[in-house]
Amino acid sequence: MSKPVIVVFDVGKTNKKLFLFDEDYNIVFEKSARFIETTDEDGFPCENIESLRLSVYDSLSEIFRMNEFKVKAVNFSTYGASFVYIGDDGKPLTPLYNYLKEYPEDISNKFYTQYGGKDQLTLQTASPALGSLNSGLQLYRLKHEKPELFKRIKYALHLPQYMSYLFTGRPCSDLTSIGCHTGLWDFEKNRYHEWTQHEGIALKLAPILPANVAIPALFPGNNYKVGVGLHDSSAALIPYLFNFHEPFILISTGTWCISLNPFNQLPLTVDQLNNDCLCYLQYQGKPVKASRLFSGYEHEKQIKRIAANFNTNIIKYRNVQFDPGIVSYLKVREKSEINSSINNVFDNRELSEFRNDIHAYHQLVMDLVNQQIYSTQLVLKGTKVKRLFVDGGFSKNSVYMHLLAMAFPSIEVFSASMAQATAVGAALAIHKEWNRRPIPNDIIQLKYYSASQTISI
Repeated sequence: MSKPVIVVFDVGKTNKKLFLFDEDYNIVFEKSARFIETTDEDGFPCENIESLRLSVYDSLSEIFRMNEFKVKAVNFSTYGASFVYIGDDGKPLTPLYNYLKEYPEDISNKFYTQYGGKDQLTLQTASPALGSLNSGLQLYRLKHEKPELFKRIKYALHLPQYMSYLFTGRPCSDLTSIGCHTGLWDFEKNRYHEWTQHEGIALKLAPILPANVAIPALFPGNNYKVGVGLHDSSAALIPYLFNFHEPFILISTGTWCISLNPFNQLPLTVDQLNNDCLCYLQYQGKPVKASRLFSGYEHEKQIKRIAANFNTNIIKYRNVQFDPGIVSYLKVREKSEINSSINNVFDNRELSEFRNDIHAYHQLVMDLVNQQIYSTQLVLKGTKVKRLFVDGGFSKNSVYMHLLAMAFPSIEVFSASMAQATAVGAALAIHKEWNRRPIPNDIIQLKYYSASQTISI
């Protein structure tokens, strides 16, 4: 008998993955692909949207040929800040412009001057001024640089919704994509910002559909439903929102360490925006306050410096065990300052001052955690958070986790591990549309940290 499954396409900037989940959210099949980038009309690298489209169709056809699976639904999670502009025939009119592309300063200045100034507009839209990373500004630029092309746009679809459109033929928008540093959404009024009306851009945005609905597939003969797709950061938060109802913060760690507080409804301040805070909308439409640090990148850079100085291999620092004695010694030797900037706190330290490489490594992580405390406090203040979850790379770092637990003695600190959180979140978002079973409560594995001990639960 065929096993009921959901197909999730998880599209990152580098890796494109496909997962099949059974009704207990076990991965029963997966594959990945990487595409060669193409370039836009200015020669800037960008996603090959045609390769992506063909790959998605081919992959799903392959799944349908597997008799052991019965596809009940399909959903998508992709990176954000990326629009596909489709014409009346539903085909893309432009390349999928890269959000790393430099944004013209004159157009940026014109935009912010026209609509109340940078401070006011970034506050209202909870979007730091990030140039092309503000996808709304990509549309504004297109209108002012290529007005004839802009007129031909029927809909501007964020990438997750374009992928959904390929299977349903129904253009739609989704709050997780609209609400993530796009500059499109007025968080004070909970609607599109007025500038989108003035510029005629609101007319190019498809109707908003809830992230927990699914639409019948366009192709006849296959009785499966299709989700509207989600922005990947929002998708990764969904398993936590399903499993934990008491207020919590999730620190998602990788190259960036992002503190996410879905229980902070306080408006952003100018100070928070200047410290790399922003808000986005989670799949149920509520704001999530977030702050960011470049800690994963800094950690990788500094362990190379430690290894070179002490003539060791960087692999050694993957599994350094927390040593409270070293921490006490380093604290007595020099009070580590909480620093509001990620700029080279450890970089300014002379490695010759440390007894050995393990002392140096503990100091590195102490410096990173001090910065993490500052960053997390930006989204923690004024809320009744009782739990702090850490997932990603630092969740497996004994020194980091113990120091974090020491820094937040009144909050329960856990490392959390889950296979493919983003894809699981996309599957969970439309659970009721395809799955007859209750949501399992063991999707996330937790380990509790206190200053002196760890307990697996």
